[in-house]
Amino acid sequence: MTRAKSLAEPRIVVAHREHLWWLLAEAAQLEHMIMCQYLFAEFSLEDGTADGLSQQQAEAVDRWRKVLHEIAVQEMLHLALVANLMSAIGAAPTFGRPNFPQLCGYFPRGLQLELLPFGERALLHFLYLERPEGMLRQDAQGFVPTAPPLTPVQADEALPRGQEFATVGHLYRGIADGLRGLVARLGERAVFVGSPRAQATPELFRWPQLIAVTDLDSALAAIEEIIEQGEGARGDWREAHYGRFLAVYEDYRRLRQSDPSFDPARPVMAAFTRQPFDVPAAQPLISDPATAHVGELASLAYELILHLLTRFFTHTDETEEQLGILVGSAIDTMAGALRPLGSALATLPTGPAHPGFTTGFAFEMYYAMGNLVPWREPAWALLYERASLLAERCGAALHAAGADEAVRRAQQCAAKVADTLAAHVPAELRPR
Repeated sequence: MTRAKSLAEPRIVVAHREHLWWLLAEAAQLEHMIMCQYLFAEFSLEDGTADGLSQQQAEAVDRWRKVLHEIAVQEMLHLALVANLMSAIGAAPTFGRPNFPQLCGYFPRGLQLELLPFGERALLHFLYLERPEGMLRQDAQGFVPTAPPLTPVQADEALPRGQEFATVGHLYRGIADGLRGLVARLGERAVFVGSPRAQATPELFRWPQLIAVTDLDSALAAIEEIIEQGEGARGDWREAHYGRFLAVYEDYRRLRQSDPSFDPARPVMAAFTRQPFDVPAAQPLISDPATAHVGELASLAYELILHLLTRFFTHTDETEEQLGILVGSAIDTMAGALRPLGSALATLPTGPAHPGFTTGFAFEMYYAMGNLVPWREPAWALLYERASLLAERCGAALHAAGADEAVRRAQQCAAKVADTLAAHVPAELRPR
């Protein structure tokens, strides 16, 4: 590995606000999908000595699970920072994204995304994604760019479109340069037109590193926070995502050398409840009925989280208490419903069509995700309705889905979230 600025790295063009809007929306999708990759690998890990690991191996798996979880949480922080940047320039944040896998054509040709169980291939892929700008490193086996590079954007183009960038850091530095250029041409106040009240704050999200974006200085600080956590500050990547994954990779390789039969991951495959609407190639489908039931519950929980976050970042007249409820409900649903259901799926059979495989939660997007109406009461009525549906479906699945403890936890979590939301929805808007 070497670190040297590549002459082939194209310049990212930000001639007007819509170019910046496009780039930030792409950054949000990348952060979201990278986070899903890390959670998928975390869910795939075996459960210590209960799954037949030695004490030494179980301790290593616990270390790796903690690293994956912590880095996934930081990717959630990055997603919130990107949402703050979007809100600050007047663009509504979005949490929609394409389904996995995205191997060529959607993002720049060098950025391919797939859900992989924990192992050497996954770790090499993560190292490639998190590599510092200018570092030469190959992606894991099977990730071969086949799409042609995107045609460079010209400064006189009025409509935005995709641009080539070699690394995530390259993208964010292009965004930072674009912000500086826009401020120099338009003036700071004309660029940062968003309401400060639309910003995610450390107090609401329980992240001290979260930066509310209201001007150029805070915008650049938010971007630098993302870059430093991912690739490291000023080239010092040891404590950044790249360095932490490298330490996990070296730890994993040592244990594999001492015991070549050691496999810390369950035999999971990313499997869908139905063919994803936006992926042409046929994807593995869950054919075991009980497993499909749990997969649907996990997808409902995931959808609810995204809608809660979308409402927070596009809220209108919510009180401070209600903003806290949106954030808290999203965090609670992630920890109390999606995580146990996703982990349980990894222990359940995919079905007769895929013998020997268990089910990896595919973070399924059933449709091109939209937004709720601007008015608070009907928007909250729909959030309440969806949380209630999740609780109801979990209750019906108990003792029938093969993951009783996870389903019970999800049911209790969803019922609590629904009750919390109900207190802020007029009675006439709630189902009878």
